[in-house]
Amino acid sequence: MKKIFALVAAIAIAFQVNAQQGSTLPDTKIKDLNGKAVAFNTTVEKGKVTLISFWATWCIPCKKEIKNIRGKLSGWQTETPGFNYMTVSVDDARAMAQVRSYAKSQGWDFPTYHDPNSDLKRSLNFQNVPFSIIVDKEGKVAYMQTGFEEGGEDVLYEKVKEIAAK
Repeated sequence: MKKIFALVAAIAIAFQVNAQQGSTLPDTKIKDLNGKAVAFNTTVEKGKVTLISFWATWCIPCKKEIKNIRGKLSGWQTETPGFNYMTVSVDDARAMAQVRSYAKSQGWDFPTYHDPNSDLKRSLNFQNVPFSIIVDKEGKVAYMQTGFEEGGEDVLYEKVKEIAAK
């Protein structure tokens, strides 16, 4: 019975994710680390493939995923010109200082945003972090993934290369 429930849940998650692929990015307002509101769809540069990691300060797998990506990012960007990376925290509004402090303490040199009221999370219709999306050169969602396991960053990068080659 547990296996059947797990299978049904996995299919439901896959359907939810696949239903959004090919959609344009919403113009939902998020904040940069200085608290300035920006439209999410303006944070992604057209003509470039962008990997976006959604995370939270309390999410250990999220932090591991971003750490692993950060360690490989320079090489990936050399290998795949026109590839960008950014993160969006889904922590609530009270955690803005903690998000800013954590990003700074980790030496993040890529754009980091905050979705303090979960407006973007609702717009993209996802529930759990870590959650990643890859946006194609036209600004459309090309791939979505929930969860992280060791080495998963390489799977994401393979998808980035595949999408960039189109």
